[in-house]
Amino acid sequence: MGMLERGLGRYFSIAALGALRAAHVGIIGAGGLGSNVAMMLARSGIRHMTIADPDIVDASNLNRQAYFPDDVGSPKVQALSRHLTALEPAMKLTVHELGVTRSNAAALFAACPLLVEAVDLAETKVMLYELFAPEKELYVTASGMGGFGRDAVMVCRRPRPNVTAVGDFVNPVDCANPPLAPRVMQAAAMQADAVLAHILALVTELGGVHAGITEN
Repeated sequence: MGMLERGLGRYFSIAALGALRAAHVGIIGAGGLGSNVAMMLARSGIRHMTIADPDIVDASNLNRQAYFPDDVGSPKVQALSRHLTALEPAMKLTVHELGVTRSNAAALFAACPLLVEAVDLAETKVMLYELFAPEKELYVTASGMGGFGRDAVMVCRRPRPNVTAVGDFVNPVDCANPPLAPRVMQAAAMQADAVLAHILALVTELGGVHAGITEN
């Protein structure tokens, strides 16, 4: 058991840690949403992920994505893999340095019952929803996280029983609403939380999620 999992043992039961370790989460996109979702899930005990993204880390990504100056010029999936395995050497990662299309999506994520959509383009979001929402155990998407200081509140919606959508559904990322860390990372945190809640639901029903917590 690694240091991270030993620490998580303060908060989670053995049954909960086992459920998290056994889960396989797919993440489509490794940008502001996907990279942060991956890091949050890893910190929460998820050990098995499949991640796809065709992009290279750029200096303009550093304000909100889980990368550092030394990563600039590296493929996002490779840089993210380094950070995930630095946090938890036992991570089981499958990464694809390519874009997800209608022709390759099913094959890339066939083994992932839990899927997080973390892409930018609206047409790609629609395509992925059409492909995966009807069949996945859990499908998590996001919309509306641009700008700062907005009155619109981030919420979770359930358009169908196996789908969670997060965001304010009002403010897209555009010239007037740039992608900035607070709201992008808030949306990513809500996506990660939806995955965590889904995995732990059965363990909760069995009464075995929480370990005893004592003060340091």
